[in-house]
Amino acid sequence: MKTSEGVFECGDLSLQQGGTLKNARIVYKTYGTLSPARDNVIVYPTSYSAQHTDIEWLVNVEHCLDPSRYFIVIPNMFGNGLSSSPSNAATKAGFPRITTFDNVTQQRRLLAELFGVARIKMVYGWSMGAQQAYHWAALFGADVERIVVNCGSAKTAPHNFVFLEGVRTALHADPHWNGEYFTAKPEAGLRAMGRIYAGWAASQTFYRRELWRGLGFTSLEDFLVRNWEANYLRRDADDLLCQLWTWQNGDISANDLFRGDLEMALSSIKARVLLMPSATDLYFQTDDNRAELPHLKDAKLAEIPSVWGHRAGNPFANPEDAAFIDAQVEALLASA
Repeated sequence: MKTSEGVFECGDLSLQQGGTLKNARIVYKTYGTLSPARDNVIVYPTSYSAQHTDIEWLVNVEHCLDPSRYFIVIPNMFGNGLSSSPSNAATKAGFPRITTFDNVTQQRRLLAELFGVARIKMVYGWSMGAQQAYHWAALFGADVERIVVNCGSAKTAPHNFVFLEGVRTALHADPHWNGEYFTAKPEAGLRAMGRIYAGWAASQTFYRRELWRGLGFTSLEDFLVRNWEANYLRRDADDLLCQLWTWQNGDISANDLFRGDLEMALSSIKARVLLMPSATDLYFQTDDNRAELPHLKDAKLAEIPSVWGHRAGNPFANPEDAAFIDAQVEALLASA
C-alpha cells in the first residue's frame, strides 16, 4: 500500500472564537493513489485523543476504506498532539480555543492546496470524526458527495456535554492543575479520567457478559488499568482538555452561515448521509440521529446492532461490528 506523511502549514490562523493559532500546522497521512481526475478522495478525520496510527486499521483492502481504490487522507485534529496542540506549542499558557469549524476549514485548504482536490467522494468519521464529517457537509455544499456519521451528531447533546464535564473535572482535580494548564504530568487525574470513561464508552451488557475477557484481560481491574488508564496516560492532559472543549462545543450551525439555526444547517446538506449510531451508545445516542433525519435531504439511518456501546463504531477488535460497518459504507460508496 502506498502511503505518505506530511505537514500542512496553515500559517497564523485566525480562530472562530477569537485569537490566533500561531504557525498552525496539520500533520496528515495519505493512503493509496490519487486518481488523474482527483475524484477518489476519502477524508477520514481523527477522533477524541486519537492520532492517525490509532484509526488507520480501517484503511485496508479488506475493509470499506480500500486504498487500492481510494485516496484516503487522515488529517490529525488540532489538539491531538501531532497537529498544533498545547503539548507542542511554545507555551501552554493562553493556548486558544479551537472549534470543529476551525479544523475542517483548514482540512479543506490542505486538500485544495496540496493535492488540487475540490470535490470529496466521502468524509468518513467516528465520534469526534463524525462531528467533523457533519461540518464538512454543512459548510462545503455540493463539494462533498457523501458523509458517514458513525456514532456522532450534528450538535453535541446536553447529556453528552455533562458526561464530558465529569471527565474535565476529574482532570482539574489533579494537584498539578494550576487553573490554566498542568505544571507536571497529572497521573492521578489521567487514571481517574480513564475509569470514568470506561463506564461510558462500553454498555452495561458489555460488562455483564465480561466481553473484556475476549480482549485478553484477566479481570475487570486488569481491563481498567491496562486498557483505560493506559490509554489516557499515553496522552498529554492539556491536549485532552483542548479537544474536550472542541467536542463540547461541536455544532454545525454555530457559524455566520447558519447563525445557530440547526434545522437550517441540516436541511442545507447536499451530501448523501449515512447515520450509523450504535444501539447501545451512552452519549452519542441513536435518538440524536433520529431527530436529525427528517431535516436531511438524502439520508439513511442504519443502527449498529451491538452491545459494545460507543466502541462499536471503532471495532478494531470486534469483527461482527466491523462487518456491519463495512457493508453499510460499501453500499454508500456504490450509490450514485
